[in-house]
Amino acid sequence: IVTSSELESLILEITLIKKYTPKYNILLKDDKSYPYIEITSEKYPRLRVVRSISRKKNTSKLYGPYPNVSAARKTVDMLNRLYPLRKCEHLPKKECLYYHIHECLGYCIKEVDSTTIKNMTDEIASFLKGNSKVIKEKIEEEMLKASNAMNYERALELKNMLKDIDITLTKQKIDLHHNYVLDVVSYTKEENYLSITIFFIREGLLFGKHNEILLTMDNEQDDLLQYLINFYEKNMHPKELLVPNELDVSLLEDYLKIKIAKPMRGDLKKLVDLAKENSEIALHEKLEKLKQDYNAKQEALEELARLLHKDTVSRMECFDNSHLFGTFYVGGMVVFKDFEPLKSEYRKFKISTDVKDDLSAMKEVLYRRYYRAIMENQVLPDLLLMDGGELQVSVAKEILDSLKLNIPIIGLKKDNKHRTSVVIDQDFNPLDIKADSNLFLYLTRIQDEVHLFLPSQTVQAS
Repeated sequence: IVTSSELESLILEITLIKKYTPKYNILLKDDKSYPYIEITSEKYPRLRVVRSISRKKNTSKLYGPYPNVSAARKTVDMLNRLYPLRKCEHLPKKECLYYHIHECLGYCIKEVDSTTIKNMTDEIASFLKGNSKVIKEKIEEEMLKASNAMNYERALELKNMLKDIDITLTKQKIDLHHNYVLDVVSYTKEENYLSITIFFIREGLLFGKHNEILLTMDNEQDDLLQYLINFYEKNMHPKELLVPNELDVSLLEDYLKIKIAKPMRGDLKKLVDLAKENSEIALHEKLEKLKQDYNAKQEALEELARLLHKDTVSRMECFDNSHLFGTFYVGGMVVFKDFEPLKSEYRKFKISTDVKDDLSAMKEVLYRRYYRAIMENQVLPDLLLMDGGELQVSVAKEILDSLKLNIPIIGLKKDNKHRTSVVIDQDFNPLDIKADSNLFLYLTRIQDEVHLFLPSQTVQAS
């Protein structure tokens, strides 16, 4: 499709991706949004945590984003207890419990002076911008009153509030001594991975950061551009965005309609460099973890092949049954390759109503699965895992023998506390697998996966 400008082309691409959601394009399908603290614009305002900022806000005030959602909720809870703002979404016909415990002024039963409301919201807004002095003094005053009245439980609660302010608000911020309201973006690319870091600067305070690591096979600047467009469609636009000097941001500036700067020196340049350093650290940690995971999986696969006297073991299929009070049996199969799940190949089996016990249900599932695999020339597994001990293994062996299939079988036996304790082979001999080994961990993960798969999906015949 030919367009008249690069910006039109970009907008069209974004529109088409959202409309058709192509399978392998993930940059514009991420739904991550951060929480904000909102002071609503109603006659009697409320204080709450919100995520969606796309709806019309009128004159509502938003503060954030808060990468630490628990800090945002804890802050709102604390402020709601200190300031008797309205708590109800809709005004009830009579006062509620909040009024009786002095956490609401009873907006539903009396007219409250607008000056009182403005003073409360101004103090809250000042606190959310980083000025905690007024609220700290207020808490200390209340704490002293509670202590003098020998209400020590209330005094301790207020003391903990002061501690929460220091931990969840003060210590996670870096004061830049200027009232900057901006975001800082930088990135690192290595081995087809793109690491993106965004700093949130509000009123000169670094409230937190966002980091995302993506697979990229294209130009990293194009991918970064698309990612930022998606991110800021779901989060508030800052007044200004700082980016590295090498980025071409003309399209991004036109699309987001915000000022984008490339600082060359000073404190702002140091912030961009710090974001770059954070993106590098996050990416190196990710690559190191991937390397460790790969090595651990390879060692576990080699150990499993050695125990089963095979050259290699790659594809594994695990089965389990579920039922409702002994009826309505459903079978489930999960598939792993090199200990990585192949979720598109998971299957459910709706079992005939004549089946009344677990072993008969398992026989039906196994027969249907491998008879169909033979008839349709499907890929067969290198290993069959059974969730159970000797009985389940013997059932699997009976079905495979009847179909003349030579597939190794192992069973994952549980102890009397319903925890997997022993792995047995198809001759019921325990395999020498230590409970703290990577192999044991990966096998039990497959077992857990089939348990999770059965009750959580819609039953479909297979």
